[in-house]
Amino acid sequence: MTDKILVLTAIDDELDKTRAPEGVGVIYTGVGKVNAASAATLALLVLRPKLVINYGTAGKIHKMHKGLVEVAHVVQRDMMAMPLAPRGRTPFSPEIDKLSSGHGHVTCGTGDSFVTSIDPWLVENNIDIVDMELYAIAHVCERHSLPWRSFKFITDDADDNAADHWQENIADGEELFWDVMKTILKDVQ
Repeated sequence: MTDKILVLTAIDDELDKTRAPEGVGVIYTGVGKVNAASAATLALLVLRPKLVINYGTAGKIHKMHKGLVEVAHVVQRDMMAMPLAPRGRTPFSPEIDKLSSGHGHVTCGTGDSFVTSIDPWLVENNIDIVDMELYAIAHVCERHSLPWRSFKFITDDADDNAADHWQENIADGEELFWDVMKTILKDVQ
């Protein structure tokens, strides 16, 4: 493996892998937690990068967020196994409720649904943004003792217009992400 950094992103509409600088590989995972976990596991075992970065789009729950944000923490917003465990907690696995990258200030809620309305649980649990892949990627990295980071470009307000706004804005964060990657690549070398 010549790439020290592996970028995992859901689809090519979010990120053009031909723009990756030397030392950075890009893999498209597909949408959702199962696709992301499967692709991340295979990529880590075969490619053995030093750092995994998830890039993707997100809807915002807290209105103060815009542009490109770095995610510090991620939870599963759709883990609902009540009464075995409270929402967000995997039964019999409380050590993996919240995963932390050690970078950024934003909390992301990952789930296999496209958020189009306010969910009081997200607000009550201080979830800043929502996506569909990060928790799975971070979980795989944690299980393999590999550092991870995540950058999300805010495309929508997670409301009735979210799908239209996501379509309109999906590619708008790419330039910002590649600029951040130049700095990270220097730090890893």
